[in-house]
Amino acid sequence: MSDEENVLGTELEPCSEDPMTGFERDGCCRPHPADAGRHELCAVVTEEFLEFSKQRGNDLITPRPELNFPGLDPGDRWCLCVGRWIEAEAEGVAPPVVLEATSDAVLEDVMFTTLNEYEYED
Repeated sequence: MSDEENVLGTELEPCSEDPMTGFERDGCCRPHPADAGRHELCAVVTEEFLEFSKQRGNDLITPRPELNFPGLDPGDRWCLCVGRWIEAEAEGVAPPVVLEATSDAVLEDVMFTTLNEYEYED
């Protein structure tokens, strides 16, 4: 049982186990002292976001087996860097956010009302 909370103030839920995401590849978007990129925001990636990220130098489409990275397809859930999501939001291509699986640490940089506007709904 985790004592980590999501942006809703409840227990942090896993983001994805297929593909396996998270800085530690444990399925969760949680803060980690060694994670300079802060992979704390769970998003459902879109084609527009994947192209945006690739243009910014972070190709999330191409598999990189040596890094235990499967490559992402639109619709996959993935722990994104908080800063990249903020950049995408400013450019109008931010993907939907899974609030239950997004760490409350994200609230240091993004207002809840903004995250709520991008809430992913099944």
